Amino acid sequence: MRAAFAGMPWWVKWVAVPLLAIFVFGGVITTIIGTLIAFVFKALLFVALVGGLIFAVKKFTGSGSKSSAGDW
Repeated sequence: MRAAFAGMPWWVKWVAVPLLAIFVFGGVITTIIGTLIAFVFKALLFVALVGGLIFAVKKFTGSGSKSSAGDW
């Protein structure tokens, strides 16, 4: 592979080949990045909802009875 690029100008190696790779595999790259972003968003949403649920349960049940934190 190195011999194939030996006689080529610099712009073929550093501009044309990466642009062709993005053109050919762009859909795959976009799908992978979109899936990762969606997963991270859903994970953060899950953490926020669980944290809100724990906060609400402690706020409403903690006012009626004074129990220690070790009752879990």
